[in-house]
Amino acid sequence: MKLAFILLQHLAFFLVVAYLFSKSPAFRPMVRLAEDPLGQRQKLFLYFIFASISIAGTYFGLSLEGGEANTRAIGAVLAGLIGGPFLGTAVGLTSGLHSYTLGGLTAFASGISTPMEGLLGGLVHLHLVRRGQAGKVLNPGVALFTTMAAEVLQMLVILALSRPFDEALLLVKKIALPMILANGAGSALFLSLLRDLKGSRDKVGAKFTAQALSIADQLLALLSKGFNQETAQQMAEIIRRETKVGAVGITDREKILAFSGIGNDHHRAGIPIAAEQTKAAIRENRVIYADGKKDPYQCALSDNCPLGSALAVPLRRDQEVIGVIKLYEPRYQLFLNLNRSLGEGLAALLSHQLLRSSYDEQKNLLVQAELKLIQAQVNPHFLFNTLNTIIAVIRTDPDKARELLRHLSNFFRKNLKRSGDLATLGEELDHVRSYLEIEEARFGDRLNVDFEIDESLLGLVMPTFTLQPVIENAIKHGLAEIIGAGTIYIRARRENGLAVIEVEDDAGTYQAPSDDSGLGMGIVDKRLKNQYGDTYGVNIEFSPGEWTRVSIRLPAPSGGRS
Repeated sequence: MKLAFILLQHLAFFLVVAYLFSKSPAFRPMVRLAEDPLGQRQKLFLYFIFASISIAGTYFGLSLEGGEANTRAIGAVLAGLIGGPFLGTAVGLTSGLHSYTLGGLTAFASGISTPMEGLLGGLVHLHLVRRGQAGKVLNPGVALFTTMAAEVLQMLVILALSRPFDEALLLVKKIALPMILANGAGSALFLSLLRDLKGSRDKVGAKFTAQALSIADQLLALLSKGFNQETAQQMAEIIRRETKVGAVGITDREKILAFSGIGNDHHRAGIPIAAEQTKAAIRENRVIYADGKKDPYQCALSDNCPLGSALAVPLRRDQEVIGVIKLYEPRYQLFLNLNRSLGEGLAALLSHQLLRSSYDEQKNLLVQAELKLIQAQVNPHFLFNTLNTIIAVIRTDPDKARELLRHLSNFFRKNLKRSGDLATLGEELDHVRSYLEIEEARFGDRLNVDFEIDESLLGLVMPTFTLQPVIENAIKHGLAEIIGAGTIYIRARRENGLAVIEVEDDAGTYQAPSDDSGLGMGIVDKRLKNQYGDTYGVNIEFSPGEWTRVSIRLPAPSGGRS
C-alpha cells in the first residue's frame, strides 16, 4: 500500500491540469456534452491535452525492477470516456508508443494495453450515449470503475505478453493493486473536480446567480399586481435591460402580451401568436431553442425581421402552461449559453412565483433563493486546496488525513442538508468548526482561531449560513493576503439588550467590495434585516493594516446577563 500512497501523491498534478483545463475554451462544450456532441476541433484539442496527461503519467511513474508503476491510464481512459473510442484509442496509441520507446520488461505489453484502455473508455462512452445518458460520461463513479477495469486488463496483457513470465508475474504482484487504486482514484478526482468547477461555485457562477437575483428582485413587485399586459411589458423591459439580449417577448396562450427590443415594429402587443416555436412550447410544455445555425429561426411576421435566434420557455402555474417568455438575438450575434440558462432559470423562477398571491410570499421565495446561493457559493479553490492538503499529509500522517476527510465530509454534508431557514448559534458554530479545521491544516501555524462565546447564547436563533460566509471572507480576503501568522477572533456576547457576534481578524486588509464580490456578506445582512428589521444586520469596522471586525447584531434571547 506504500506504493499506492506514493502514486496518489502524484495526483496533485492531474488536479492542477483539471483546474487549468476547466478555464480553457475546450472545457465550455463539455458543460453541455449531453446535448451537443464534441466537434472535430474540440476533439483535436482534447487529444493533445489527454495525450500529454498520459505521457506525464509515465514520467511520474516509479521505476521497479523490470518495469514501473505509473498513472498513464488516466489520460487514455478519460479521453475515451469524454471523446469516444477514436479519441481514446488515439491517445492510448500515442502514450503506448512513447512507453514502448522507453524499453523494459513491459514495453511491448504497455504499447498494446494502453490503446486498449483508451478503447475501453470509448466503448463505455458509446454505451452511455446510445442509452441517452451522455451526461454520465463526466460521472466520477463511472470514471473510477472504468479505469479500474482498464488497469485489470493491462495486468492481464502484461502477463500474456511479457517474458520471462516469472518476472512479469512478480512485477504484477507488486504493482497491480496500487495501480488499480491510484489510476481509478485519479480519474474519479479529475472528473469530480471538473464537474464541481462547472457548477455555481466559481466567480462566474456567483455573478450569474447575482444577476438572476437582481432581476427577480425587480420583478417581485410587478408579479404581485398579476400577470397581464401592463406588468408583462415592464417585465420584458427589465429582463432585456439586465440580460442585454436583442429582444424579449412575453405571451399568454393566445397572443403577444409584451415585446421589447429590435423588431418591435412588427412584434406588437395584442396580435395573435404566429411563431411555430412559441406554439410548440405551449403545446408540448417544453423549452424550444432555435440557435440560428442548426435550428434556424424564421420570423412568421416579417421576412425582413432582424432576429436570428430565439429561446422560448414556458411559463407554468400548477404544471399548466399559461404563457411563454422568449429571448431573441440578432442574426449577427451568437445566442450565449449563459443567456439560455438565465432565460430558462427566470422562467422557472417566475412560474414558481406566479403560484404566490401576495408580495410577502414572493419576497420569502427570493430569500430562499439567496440561501441556496450561499450554500452553492463554496469557492472551488477551497475544495481544490483541501484535496491538495490531504494528498500532502496522507503519506506522512494518515490519521490526520482521515480526520481532514471527516471534516470535509461533515462540512459539505451540512451545506447540502441544512434546508431549514433558521439555526441556533451552536449549530452555526458546529458547521464552521469543520471549515476552520480544514483551513488550519492548510495554513498551518499561520492561522490561529480564538473563540469567546457566551454559552447562554448557544440557543440564539438566526438564519442558517450566517457565520460561514463571514468567516470565509476573513480568511480569504484577510489572513490569506498577509505573509505572517494571523488570528481570527470569534466572539458572542450580550450588549445593551442585543446579541452581538463578532468575527475579527488582525490582518487589516479590508477593502470595500466591488460589484461582484462581497455577495455572501451582503446576503447575510439582507436576510437578517428581512427576518428582524432594519435595526439589525451586519456592520463592518476596520483599521488599515491592523484589524477588520464584522459585527452581527441580533435580538438577544431572554435569560442571561445584558
